[in-house]
Amino acid sequence: MTAVSQAPGEVHADGPVKPSTPVPSATALAGAGELLRALAAPVRIAIVLQLRDAERCVHELVDALDVAQPLISQHLRVLKAAGVVYGERRGREVVYRLVDDHLSHIVVDAVAHVQEDA
Repeated sequence: MTAVSQAPGEVHADGPVKPSTPVPSATALAGAGELLRALAAPVRIAIVLQLRDAERCVHELVDALDVAQPLISQHLRVLKAAGVVYGERRGREVVYRLVDDHLSHIVVDAVAHVQEDA
């Protein structure tokens, strides 16, 4: 059996050959892994979805998600450490918001993907 060489971009049985995607640096890949781990808990996903709509303080998240305040605070600490959320003190409360919209797209796309199969 002889091997057939094909030029890049040449069409074969599986379609055109796509150029390789450049591999990000090890640091970028590690950072992406940390970010995805921070988003991995269902409560943290729910928090991101809530903050996608509007900034909220802890008691609003407690009410919306029906989760105990200490647990919400713990999850917010993880999200804050990962750079997903930012907290700003306003009087006696801290109001949380997403750092940017890219993160909410990751969560929304993941939830939509799972719901497609349901």
